[in-house]
Amino acid sequence: MPTIKVLARSRPEDKYLLVTGLRQNGDVVAVTGDGTNDAPALKKADVGFAMGKSGTDVCKEAADILITDDNFYSIVKAAKWGRNVYDNIQRFLQFQLTVNVVALATAFIGSCITKQTPLQPIQLLWVNLIMDSLAALALATELPKESLLKRMPQNRNDYIVSRKMIKHILGMSIYQSIILFIVLFAGEWFIPEGDEALRFSEFRGKLNPDLPIDTVYPGRPEFWEGDPLYLAVPNDNQPSRQSTWLFTTFVLMQIFNMICCRTIHDEFNIFSGIHTNVMFIIIWIIIFLGQYVITQYGNRIMVVHKDGLDGPQWGLAILFGLTVFIIDVILKCVPDSFAPQIGKDSVYERKVAQKEANRRGK
Repeated sequence: MPTIKVLARSRPEDKYLLVTGLRQNGDVVAVTGDGTNDAPALKKADVGFAMGKSGTDVCKEAADILITDDNFYSIVKAAKWGRNVYDNIQRFLQFQLTVNVVALATAFIGSCITKQTPLQPIQLLWVNLIMDSLAALALATELPKESLLKRMPQNRNDYIVSRKMIKHILGMSIYQSIILFIVLFAGEWFIPEGDEALRFSEFRGKLNPDLPIDTVYPGRPEFWEGDPLYLAVPNDNQPSRQSTWLFTTFVLMQIFNMICCRTIHDEFNIFSGIHTNVMFIIIWIIIFLGQYVITQYGNRIMVVHKDGLDGPQWGLAILFGLTVFIIDVILKCVPDSFAPQIGKDSVYERKVAQKEANRRGK
């Protein structure tokens, strides 16, 4: 269990010896100073704080951080912001890796089975823009909270992708991939279609005549037996509405999962403090409106149906996207031990040790 050791009103030689000993013991050391003689200890420490007003030039040169107001409370602020930066990186990585796994699984497995990629390259570029740019900007602007200082610090050897993150990445990726495969191979059974000319009932072909009459026409190029399916229908080379619905649902699940990724320590209230992050709200709305414009008016450029989606189809897509909130709650109830550990995770190890100590104490 990490401990905090404080040494005040000490000589520069004492500071240096203490820093050297603690670092050799594997501890993370921070040192403050204002004089020239403090420079060796400031350089030796993991983090050196120099007084911005009363500190000498040599001291400031040796330090990593300058306390401009000479107020020790600023060190607390620096620690809080440092932990917040670490958390923001984890938030983005959890979101990014989930999108990557789902996109890779859908594109690869779908292409192998249907001989046609379910997600077009231009669509994946839009997803990449969401994942790498807009989401990074949104999740990196989370402001620090006082609760950050109540947590035990990370060890220097900890992997930034923690066991808890792996749990959410794998769980959410598996769920989203299953949903997209259901849409790809069975969407004609439940996706509504308001345009009679585009209903699958008009071109039943070999399938069961009891198929609901108001469902969308399948976007797959052929039947399981290899006979032509969508390509056999007069469609002016238009992308199907099923493939358009799949693309839109995929993006909507990522948009709602972005909100889930705001909490990376299994906090149940994913909306806590969201009203204070104006940047996140603005970017989230931009992504949602961007997806609407692409779906409804993208046509040839984004390889979507010329008429986009109608109201019921949008409603069902949003409903599917909202289900990630339910999966997120379920995953938070799953013990972290169910997820694989790819590297050192001192937070998880301390939690396990504490539980074991409590069990023995009883």
